Amino acid sequence: MTFETLGLAAQLLRAVAEEGYTAATPIQERAIPAILQGNDIFASAQTGTGKTAGFTLPLLQRLSSSTPTKTQRAPRALILTPTRELAAQVNNSVNTYGKYLPIKSVVVFGGVGIVRQIKALKQGCDIVVATPGRLLDHVSQDTIDLSQIEMLVLDECDRMLDMGFIHDIRKILAQLPASRQTLMFSATFSTAIRKLASTLLHNPVQIEVAPRNTAAEQVEQLVYPVDRTRKRELLSYLVGFNNWQQVLVFTRTKHGANRLAEQLAKDGLKTAAIHGNKSQAARTRALRDFKQGQVRVLVATDVASRGLDIDQLPHVVNFELPNVPEDYVHRIGRTGRAGNEGQAISLVSNDEQSLLKGIEKLLKRKLTQSVLPGYEPTAAPNQGEQPKRQRSKSRRRNYNSSNTQARSAQGKKSPTGNRRKRLRKA
Repeated sequence: MTFETLGLAAQLLRAVAEEGYTAATPIQERAIPAILQGNDIFASAQTGTGKTAGFTLPLLQRLSSSTPTKTQRAPRALILTPTRELAAQVNNSVNTYGKYLPIKSVVVFGGVGIVRQIKALKQGCDIVVATPGRLLDHVSQDTIDLSQIEMLVLDECDRMLDMGFIHDIRKILAQLPASRQTLMFSATFSTAIRKLASTLLHNPVQIEVAPRNTAAEQVEQLVYPVDRTRKRELLSYLVGFNNWQQVLVFTRTKHGANRLAEQLAKDGLKTAAIHGNKSQAARTRALRDFKQGQVRVLVATDVASRGLDIDQLPHVVNFELPNVPEDYVHRIGRTGRAGNEGQAISLVSNDEQSLLKGIEKLLKRKLTQSVLPGYEPTAAPNQGEQPKRQRSKSRRRNYNSSNTQARSAQGKKSPTGNRRKRLRKA
């Protein structure tokens, strides 16, 4: 289906055409007409399916077809996202698709100064794209007026719940008019998400364009079993031997991301790290350099598993498997986007076998495993330190048994013990 058949205005069609898009994706085909009709939306779509344009385009059209009720341009649409990167990406989409419309947007998120954001809000806008925490900062300082909101978008709302934003979201909702159009977009339809939707949405149109929690079909997924101590060595080999020029690597922790980036840099690979402890300026610079090819490897924590919009990213590597199986789907969703092929590699050590089983259970299939010659794991899965723990228990049993026997043999307190008791009394 082409965008011309979806009922979009000429200005929006022109902007879409200039971006090189002609055919709408499934989520866009179903969401755009429903939003244009004023319906609440409860949509599930995996990353890379064109979801952002699916709500941005009809939102822009609905705002452009009406006039503000006040001379002062208080925002009429609010888009909430879980991360700074996703907020910036959505705001870029708003500006890209709305460039031929008299619509102004402001993006607000933490990690940067608030003064410039306050100034932009005072000048007036139609759309605010925000992360929950920084938006509440503006609410508490009375630097934003949310009383005129006509449309609310919760983007990646499952991720916002995972990150503990539910209380912030409810505080924000208390500031909004009860009469509004609400759009919820999520990668999954979990029980918690459905419960939230039941309290926010009015007769929503439910859209699910992909099976629940499935990874993108265009992504080739492969597991390399390897000892934990040799993961970095294997990663460097894969990047160098295959001449990968753009690789996104995921670790579990911020410290692990920094350490791996330093080690890869010593291996001669241009590498940068991106995680929550990095300043927003550093995160933006690292992502820009990665997109422009100045950085070959970008090491990230799960803060970057959503919202990173990188055209035709060919390779994603799970240096460490995530603790939550759903995060695996979000991570590998950074590649294989918009119909492009991609490859997701997971380096799995023996102590991660239970995490791998959880991912395979979620995907409902076994992932292909390949042992590279020279990098064979030294221990079979599920063994590891078990014999050592058993020996420790055995030593404790022997120690306790010998002590019991010694006390039994003594019967009475030793003379030394009696002398010490008399000295303490004295």
